[in-house]
Amino acid sequence: MEVSYGRGYVYSLEYHVVWCVKYRHKVIDETIEASLKEIIFKIAEDNGFKVLEFNTDKDHVHLLISCSPQHYIPNILKALKGVSARLLMKKHGEVLKKKLWCGHLWNPSYFIATVSENTEKQIKQYIHSQKEK
Repeated sequence: MEVSYGRGYVYSLEYHVVWCVKYRHKVIDETIEASLKEIIFKIAEDNGFKVLEFNTDKDHVHLLISCSPQHYIPNILKALKGVSARLLMKKHGEVLKKKLWCGHLWNPSYFIATVSENTEKQIKQYIHSQKEK
């Protein structure tokens, strides 16, 4: 795990984040995944946090993110889910709207867990193995 330095503090914060497609519909194909990955990394860059790992399955998204203590986790998730949904609907709306109704892409809930030095390797392997199941 990387140790970072702020003004008057030292930190190492990593989170495993998972969220699902609304109704667990299997809408994430290779094209949508490629667009989503580009969008997610751009959101992270714009908001000053890092995406260390990214993977999807057909109905959910896994991320390993690193951020500073000044980041408020609900705001990060709001940006990731809200902006990605809007941009994916704009770019792939005709495909997504066939499989989803009401125009909602993401389930409103999410899972988040802190990651330590002891669990980082396991979490990375778990995220990498998502499509293998």
